[in-house]
Amino acid sequence: MIGSCSQNPARLTMLRRSAGGLLASCLALAALWPSSVLAGPGHDHDAPAAPVSAQSPQRLPDGSVYLPKPAQRLLGVRTAVAAAADHPRTTELAGRVVMDPNAGGRVQPIQAGRIEAPDSAGLPVVGQTVRKGQVLAAVVSSSAPLERASQQAQVAELESAQALTRQRLARLQALSDTVPRKDIEAAQSELEGISARIRALSGGLGAREWLRAPLDGVVATAPVVLGQVVDARELVFEIVDPRRLAVEALAFDATLPGALESAVLATRDGPVPLSFRGAARSLRDQALPLMFSARGDALARMAVGEAVQVFVRSRTPLRGVAVPTAAVVRSAANQAQVWVKTAPERFEPRPVRAEPLDGAHVVVVQGLQDGERVVTQGTALVHQVR
Repeated sequence: MIGSCSQNPARLTMLRRSAGGLLASCLALAALWPSSVLAGPGHDHDAPAAPVSAQSPQRLPDGSVYLPKPAQRLLGVRTAVAAAADHPRTTELAGRVVMDPNAGGRVQPIQAGRIEAPDSAGLPVVGQTVRKGQVLAAVVSSSAPLERASQQAQVAELESAQALTRQRLARLQALSDTVPRKDIEAAQSELEGISARIRALSGGLGAREWLRAPLDGVVATAPVVLGQVVDARELVFEIVDPRRLAVEALAFDATLPGALESAVLATRDGPVPLSFRGAARSLRDQALPLMFSARGDALARMAVGEAVQVFVRSRTPLRGVAVPTAAVVRSAANQAQVWVKTAPERFEPRPVRAEPLDGAHVVVVQGLQDGERVVTQGTALVHQVR
């Protein structure tokens, strides 16, 4: 066949053209064939990205958050229109719950001794209700052996003198017709004096000091047990009336009491109004102690010594937007910010400067404009969207 082709040049040229066309067609098909078909197993490095659902919350590249309506209802996101107004300037003070001096007391022994129970009921426990004048414990006085021996020796001497005086009085009374009346009366008086001294010394040897409740209330502290030896003026019991507790706050501005208008206490159940009772005239740790009280039993659920936050309002006005405390969150740079709703499903962060208003609200003095919709509920959940 080759020989015939070499003898026929026209046929050879036709075969060459057919082979060239077939080769060109193969190369074109190879160029159009997907590269993934040519790659072997485990060599596919260009896997397509997973598609993003349009109904899922997501953080956009500019820092804003896309939050669809179903997600807003699920997260409980609520907004409010920002409106600037004048609010009283508020100062946050650190305070603590203290006893009212007229509704609390301490039980302390006058002498050192050993603690004993007053009756079969035993010592009162923490939280037990007591009445004024109720016996809480007994303190048996304890003295050194040498002192006790000295007292016993004095009692023995007095008993001997008492016996001699009683005999002399009996003789004088037998001779009452011949002995002056004044001698008999002097002997009687001497006998009574010696007997009183014996009773005083004998009572001191095993005396008991009864510790009584100074007022009606609840036992707040009871750091003693049966048989414990206590010193004089040592705290044995502390009685408080939980319905009449007070709050003491420290102010570093000495002019604050003169400009004070009202005060509230931040609690778990919400702000509690306080009544200002007075300010100290001497500094404590470079701060001025302020005393407050609450009406009713608003402080009954608190404990003496518990740390609290007191918000004191002055008469100086402060203009800004009042928002709940939970509406202000911290950014990654520890900067205060709020979330503003700029579109039905779009939220943007706004850096702000806020000052305290009360235990539940703050005043945004910079960073918000009137008419903007601020997220007031669910702010932390919006802030966590990534």
